[in-house]
Amino acid sequence: MEATWKQELMKYLSYIGDDPTIQASVIILISLIFAWILDKVIIAWVKNYTAKTNAELDDQLVDLLHKPLFYSILVIGLSVATSIIKLPEAITSIMFPVLYTILLILWTMFLLRITKVVLRNMAANEKHFQVLHNQTLPLFENLALILIVILSVFYIFSSWDIDMSAWLASAGIVGIAVGFAAKDTLANLFSGVFIMADAPYKIGDYIVLETGERGEVTNIGLRSTRILTRDNIEVTVPNSVMGNTKVINESGGPSTKYRIRAKVGAAYGSDIDLVEKILMEVAKEDADICSYPLPVVRFRMFGGSSLDFELMGWISEPAFRGRIIHQLNSSIYRKFAEHNIEIPYAKQDLYIKEFPGRTSEPTAIKPESENNG
Repeated sequence: MEATWKQELMKYLSYIGDDPTIQASVIILISLIFAWILDKVIIAWVKNYTAKTNAELDDQLVDLLHKPLFYSILVIGLSVATSIIKLPEAITSIMFPVLYTILLILWTMFLLRITKVVLRNMAANEKHFQVLHNQTLPLFENLALILIVILSVFYIFSSWDIDMSAWLASAGIVGIAVGFAAKDTLANLFSGVFIMADAPYKIGDYIVLETGERGEVTNIGLRSTRILTRDNIEVTVPNSVMGNTKVINESGGPSTKYRIRAKVGAAYGSDIDLVEKILMEVAKEDADICSYPLPVVRFRMFGGSSLDFELMGWISEPAFRGRIIHQLNSSIYRKFAEHNIEIPYAKQDLYIKEFPGRTSEPTAIKPESENNG
């Protein structure tokens, strides 16, 4: 079949002369014109047509497709022109694999991008694709990346006439050696797959590690999970550690709402009804406290020097916890001062039974400094 189309091509090229250089130049010129027509006319028309539809996937497909198509036509034209000139075998044995490799790289990049676009569109429609959703999306993206890259590398090696059978035959032995040498890396890899499949947390969640770090999950990779703390410090934790430790997901559950607690003590003798009323007013006046569920006040216990109360309210995101607790504490302090409600603090009295060398009644001496609790 290759001889047939080449004979037909040569028959038409014979009308412009027998010079291979001129024929090759015409082939390159035709490929340039055809690539330009495809990019500026056909693709533009398709883009205008897809813009009228409600779907976004077709628009993204056209945007990603025009570049590899344009360069593929140029590479094919260059290949045909090279075969017509009949360059020495030493040159063609390198040129054709190079051109083939360029084509493979172009279409590999296209497949990587379009796969990511398709998977994200599928994840956005959980009703039709229940297995693929925002939590499992990184898993499918990474698996697709590995598969496409492996196939691309295989065909690139094949284009250079590199026998892959020997590589595949030795893969088992190499795999055993790599398994022992990189057991930690493989543990992170498998843990990453299990984390993506089980989805104990997802990107954007606020989590607290067993070691105390708290922050937003910014990336879930095959080797590690990255967390951005409130101090804008990125913490990278190996997936093998994440898979074998307790992780508190503050954004988990049916919604991202998070309950905060503001604790305060009132002096004995205070009007507890007034204290509860003031705390509820503080919660209702704060715009960052959700109206549903309603905030509540609890009289927790009789403390050593105070009546201990707790104001509990819901906020929309765990990330706002520190700022809103600051607002509540500031408002509580001002409200208590307005209503003359004392917030007790720890005091210490020191009693000296007698001074050395003299006998006297116990004397009470109050320290100059007092510890505020």
